[in-house]
Amino acid sequence: QVQLVEFGGGSVQAGGTLSLSCVASGYTYSRYCMAWFRQSPGKERERVAVITSDGVSSYTDSVKGRFTISKDNAKNTLYLQMNNLKPEDTGVYFCASRGGIPTCPALRTGYDYWGHGTQVNVSS
Repeated sequence: QVQLVEFGGGSVQAGGTLSLSCVASGYTYSRYCMAWFRQSPGKERERVAVITSDGVSSYTDSVKGRFTISKDNAKNTLYLQMNNLKPEDTGVYFCASRGGIPTCPALRTGYDYWGHGTQVNVSS
């Protein structure tokens, strides 16, 4: 039974910083993708960042240079460091996982385990 739980959401002013974490339990894949998605009202859920079991990361263009995804295998925890936040970063942030494939899916439908999300609000 896999469970993902996000922590660290909150409200900040534009230019501020937030750090999110996602704690995984019951996760036994040796090859996997761990991703952060976000969803704003009226918009599709989009992949923000992803990291593979080998530590290779990728980001959507809008957050490159501002966000950093990382993981600590010993703690079973995924992180998202968000710097220089913008109002358009506002939304519910989810962690998600997919195991057993060499290429990480780009879309929501490619991930099979999800956290319940944590709200991030960035005011101007």
